[in-house]
Amino acid sequence: MTWDLHADVVVVGFGAAGAAAAIEAAEAGAQVIALDRYSGGGASVMSGGVVYAGGGTSVQREAGVVDSVDDMYGYLSEEVGDAVSAETLRRFCEGAAAMIDWLSAHGVPFEASLCPYKTSYPSNRHYLYYSGSEAAGAFRDVARPAPRGHRAKGKGTSGKMLYGPLAASAKNAGVHVLSQTRAYSLVVEGGRVRGVECHSLMNAPAHVRRRHRRLGLLSAKPGVYAPRFRYMLERRLARIEKKYSRTVRIEARRGVVLSAGGFVADRVMMAEHAPEYTGGIALGTAGDDGSGITLGTDVGAATAKLGNISAWRFIVPPVPFLGALLVNSAGKRMVDESRYGAALGHAIVEKGGGRGWLLADVDLARDARKQLPHQAMWFQRIQNAGLVRTAVHGNTVEDVARAAGVDPGELRETVERHNAAIASGIADPFGKHDDFRRPIVRAPFTMYDAGIPAGSGLAKMMNPCPMITLGGLVVDEETGGVKDAAGQIIAGLFAAGRTAVGLCSNSYVSGLSLADCIFSGRRAGTHAARGTRHAVDADTM
Repeated sequence: MTWDLHADVVVVGFGAAGAAAAIEAAEAGAQVIALDRYSGGGASVMSGGVVYAGGGTSVQREAGVVDSVDDMYGYLSEEVGDAVSAETLRRFCEGAAAMIDWLSAHGVPFEASLCPYKTSYPSNRHYLYYSGSEAAGAFRDVARPAPRGHRAKGKGTSGKMLYGPLAASAKNAGVHVLSQTRAYSLVVEGGRVRGVECHSLMNAPAHVRRRHRRLGLLSAKPGVYAPRFRYMLERRLARIEKKYSRTVRIEARRGVVLSAGGFVADRVMMAEHAPEYTGGIALGTAGDDGSGITLGTDVGAATAKLGNISAWRFIVPPVPFLGALLVNSAGKRMVDESRYGAALGHAIVEKGGGRGWLLADVDLARDARKQLPHQAMWFQRIQNAGLVRTAVHGNTVEDVARAAGVDPGELRETVERHNAAIASGIADPFGKHDDFRRPIVRAPFTMYDAGIPAGSGLAKMMNPCPMITLGGLVVDEETGGVKDAAGQIIAGLFAAGRTAVGLCSNSYVSGLSLADCIFSGRRAGTHAARGTRHAVDADTM
């Protein structure tokens, strides 16, 4: 094998996980090359920029929030389940405060402005909030609730304020970022991964690279809501790459880190592993096509939890909707409505077959309209308008049920049991805390379609159900080394972020995926730089 470029560590995919891996490897003294098919950032730069952390972070302390490692661990144990070992989860919780300090040291801005109400994403006035189900009733019995969603400070969806400083820090540390370069094969020699084969536009004319970059940017966030537009752009990008790219072989003397995202943009993989989740919005870039996972499986890597998908059905803001009842077509409740939107989305898919309706009475609907302008950002107002657009009304519970196509008798029973439980002081059967419960009594009644919108177009854009994939390559939880089907580590290969099984591979709450990107990325970068050094030294003896 002849090599065109050489490095100690090669990082494939330069989003948050890739940047964290590259920084750690470079600061450990390794020469690092980071590859990205587009211009870097991936789904991370499009995200809300929320990092889940607790245990008494500097931001929490400044905001006057009391939290402990034990409380964070207790809550996440319920959310995470067996996605990772108890030891790994404990290690993540114990290092969460230091993780926020590490991000701050690398230029990521945070602010101790605490959001005073429950929301799916805070306004530009607030940057610390309850980003999961910490305050939901069932979880209060496990751990003291605390706000742990650390949103990078920046207007709008602030993923760019998380990714931008990390990318700049990596470059300042000496990482060579090779954009517009697509890895298609790992090179294995002597039983270990030795490098990467790529198609790169690195020597293409400048005007070609500019055009490719512009098309890539258009394919990213606009393409989330207009998939047909994305497919058209991707065909153009593929033609450019076919015409102008050349094969580049990059040696990785110590290790390769795969951090190329998940596979939500690949319709074939979605249909194979999670067919019931193909109707939502693919929240990611076209680069979330499973290519990082495929690079691993091509050399014998094992995968797990590929069928686990996070579907987000947010009903707040406004806060009063937490008191509404989410029912399926049979008129039965499915979940504690105060939980994080991913729990609602999961219930809608698994218990409602993708269908769900939110029931409110006239008082609840009035309070929701009143509070919305003070709690919502522009995109949340659009989403709320999409929800309201689906509304049907009735002077009785039975009338509104028939208008929505829901079983009227069962819905009446659901409402009567709900109201009677509140009046009698009986605990909610789904664990909803009294802070969020309210009776459904006064006509007219309204039902909003909270199911997964079918087809495409304006309705799906205004009333979205975003989805991300959670499974990936199986890794050693001490090093991030990729394992094969026999449970043995593939020498020289590491994985991080949504390319790998990690903290959020069973259940997602806001900020946990990005936190896992940082946690697993740093782990992989550190061990790629130093963990295989003995093997390298042995080869030269």
